[in-house]
Amino acid sequence: MDSTPLPPPVDPSVLAALDIGSNSVRLSVVRLDEAAQNWTTLAQYKETVRLGQNEFERHLLTEDAIARGITALKTFGEIARGYGASEVVAIGTAALREAENRDEFLARAASEAKIQVRVVSGIEEARLIYLGVVSGLEMGERRGLFIDIGGGSTELIIGTGSGHSMLDSLKLGAIRVANQFLRGLTGPVAPTLFAEMQQHVRLTAAHALRHIRDSGFDIAIASSGTATNLAKIAMMRAGIEPAHLTEFVLTTDELGTIARQLCRMTQEERRAVPGLNPERADIIVAGAAVLLTLAEEASVPGFRIADRSLREGVIVDALLRRGGEKAGFEAGARRRSVERLARLMEGELPHARHVVFLTLRIFDELCRVGLMDYGQRERELLEYAALLHDIGIFVARSAHHRHSYYIIRHAEMAGFTDEEVQIIANLAYFHRKSAPKRRHEHFQTLSRENQKLVRRLSILLRLAEGLDRSHLGRVKGLTVTVAGRRLWLDLTTDGNPHLEIGFVAEVESLFPEEFGLPLEVRV
Repeated sequence: MDSTPLPPPVDPSVLAALDIGSNSVRLSVVRLDEAAQNWTTLAQYKETVRLGQNEFERHLLTEDAIARGITALKTFGEIARGYGASEVVAIGTAALREAENRDEFLARAASEAKIQVRVVSGIEEARLIYLGVVSGLEMGERRGLFIDIGGGSTELIIGTGSGHSMLDSLKLGAIRVANQFLRGLTGPVAPTLFAEMQQHVRLTAAHALRHIRDSGFDIAIASSGTATNLAKIAMMRAGIEPAHLTEFVLTTDELGTIARQLCRMTQEERRAVPGLNPERADIIVAGAAVLLTLAEEASVPGFRIADRSLREGVIVDALLRRGGEKAGFEAGARRRSVERLARLMEGELPHARHVVFLTLRIFDELCRVGLMDYGQRERELLEYAALLHDIGIFVARSAHHRHSYYIIRHAEMAGFTDEEVQIIANLAYFHRKSAPKRRHEHFQTLSRENQKLVRRLSILLRLAEGLDRSHLGRVKGLTVTVAGRRLWLDLTTDGNPHLEIGFVAEVESLFPEEFGLPLEVRV
């Protein structure tokens, strides 16, 4: 008789949210109440793994860091499944975002921990942090400045309880700054060295700070480990019970006093500071330099401390998704990002929108006849790439596909994972000139599965671009049929499409290798 215990039953209402940060991995297991748009926390865990330790200069995760991270994920995955979680949403941030060997980590997370990790852009991280923080505050229409200092990055948001007007992500995490300025230093931090860190923060944050000053704000909120630990130190100094953290205001004057006090201490002395997690003794001065400088430069008198952040943002996002608002909420954030970018090429928009129509029509037809098996996600990414394929003309018409890639890759694309932004940017790059090849480094950074996706979908985009070569919208419709060992593309036009047909001939040669059939065009 088999005595192997049965796995716990899956509970559709139970969700696990994993925040894989540069300093720590955090897990929340919750039971969602979709009707009330709220949740009950079943368990919370944190493991300090220092994924970003010694990474940001070389952009490589160390073997030890990968091992620590995978061990934590395996443990947290077992806990989540033990609670019957029907969904594990794992978000990777700065350390994974910048690591050239992140695919090794992602592959091991999938195979060993059975967890699919989504690496998000800095802007998407900021959006999720915003969702999490405002879910625990009564903001109303007060304009808030939100500052979240992580290990590898700092996210800055301006928004009210009903929406955000600024999302930004800076390479100013506590581990990153400590690695740059304090590596190997276990003694006190000299005032001149602290001043160097502050100047680095000012220079890195200059653009964001100008935006903050121009926008203004009514209240400042700080979240995550650096702010929480500094606030707890201040509370212990004032004899206030740290259990009431969210009711406390950390003044900028007190923050400066604490920063100077920590600088005068050795690393070992910092471990004993009441209110400070001893594991942060080596990075707390760097984190304090970031928070204090941003406070001084933005004229912040003091901070409310939020007890929610990225993990809770993932939960709120899941609630919106499950509540039937996913299409309007997440896709809304994504579409707003794309449409905002598209405004840069106002004169090209009629052509771009016609290319969108043609591209999606080809996509749907190829799926209908069984030559592709892609779904809504792939269709949506193709749509956005088609809309933005000529965005590079904003820089210059010559080699504009290269400019298109760069603009998309480095734009503020809320709602997208980092890999999704890469897919859109690559599709835009390959809408003309060379097809994807090994020499294209940005193409090689994609997973093998997504390389195949880009190869196939870029052919569709090239074809649609050719079908509107004249920019006159002459091709009004199209259908695809498979007959006689050929793929037939039948066009409906309202004029002579000789220019379009001539360009399509350049694309026809790409079809046999990817789709197994030659393409023939009929008008």
